[in-house]
Amino acid sequence: MSRTSEVLRRTGGRRMKSIVFDEETIARRVRELGAEITAAYPDGDLLVLGLLKGSFIFLSDLVREIERPIHVDFLVASSYGSGTVSSGEVRLLYDPETELEGKHILLVEDIIDTGRTLKRLCALLGQRRPRSLAICALLHKHLAPDPPAALRFVGFDAPPAFLVGYGLDHAENFRHLPFIGDLE
Repeated sequence: MSRTSEVLRRTGGRRMKSIVFDEETIARRVRELGAEITAAYPDGDLLVLGLLKGSFIFLSDLVREIERPIHVDFLVASSYGSGTVSSGEVRLLYDPETELEGKHILLVEDIIDTGRTLKRLCALLGQRRPRSLAICALLHKHLAPDPPAALRFVGFDAPPAFLVGYGLDHAENFRHLPFIGDLE
């Protein structure tokens, strides 16, 4: 089966303009990020918080590459409510069950566009007095003139395209793709 046929099969016939990051490239970078994170946190409790839904595939691969004890939890945040434009107010729809105080917190995100929601989320999490707070993003679009200060680990600089796959979706579709592509 050709690569094009395989992509069409996985996408239900939807075409990709291009494969931006293939499986091997993603796997290699995730291994590198795991090593960077391991080195950055030699001691203390490390809580890896996945921001759902987009981060779940990246998070599952990433935590297996971190070679130290960790805890994993998730959170769901919303800044949209019932509208289609951000309200600017971040609400936690699912709050981590784990105590944050005194722990290193690594917030894992799939993609950073403007970074506004992440900045507000970091302020909210910072009120819980963690030992440290950092962000690990798989992709960074560099659209914000002032990215979140906590942004410490980045997988890839992302092109200005509509990306899907490896957790990123379009209307809840395409998260399962093992690569990241530019949807046609």
